[in-house]
Amino acid sequence: MAQDRNTEELIIEAAKKIFITRGLAGARMQDIADEAGINKAMLHYYYRSKDKLFEIVFNEAIGKVIGRLGMVLNQQMPLLEKIPAIIDNYIDGIMEAPYLPMFVLNEINQQPEMFVQRLKSQQHFPNVLQFMKDIVDAGKQGTIREVSPVQLFLNIVSLCVFPFIGRPIAQGILQLDNVQYNMVMEDRKKVVTEVIFAWIKV
Repeated sequence: MAQDRNTEELIIEAAKKIFITRGLAGARMQDIADEAGINKAMLHYYYRSKDKLFEIVFNEAIGKVIGRLGMVLNQQMPLLEKIPAIIDNYIDGIMEAPYLPMFVLNEINQQPEMFVQRLKSQQHFPNVLQFMKDIVDAGKQGTIREVSPVQLFLNIVSLCVFPFIGRPIAQGILQLDNVQYNMVMEDRKKVVTEVIFAWIKV
């Protein structure tokens, strides 16, 4: 049983690497078997299809971040408390799965409609439309400035995600090792919140 678990973990890690670099459409079961250091017959013994493997990798990768965001976005709390909580959980979620942004970019470029369908099917998918309605309501009530809810949502996402997408370049230019860059990402939670609040606060 322990050996089975180890083999399954080996396959999942190999599949993760292949799917990140090649996406679902470009990945082959033989590629995954080669990466895992096993033969194709053994791979099929554990996982009969590429789609099943992809589903496991997708749910593991996306589920962590979606679960975090869903818990926050679906809660009833004041908007000015919810926004920092979204930012904190978004950055924490990606730090736990740093390969996620490139994985998402690959799938969006190759199969955008299927990716969105898979995303929306996640159990804790956040109610983004309600969040945008909350932004509009807060603007009308004078809690924040009246701003575009779409622009606010996009600003939060881009300010949180881009440093992870551009991480190799940023680390190279700024000469930061992994520990230092992770510290920068921890600090970024506060920075992003301050940037957003500077824009929306009355």
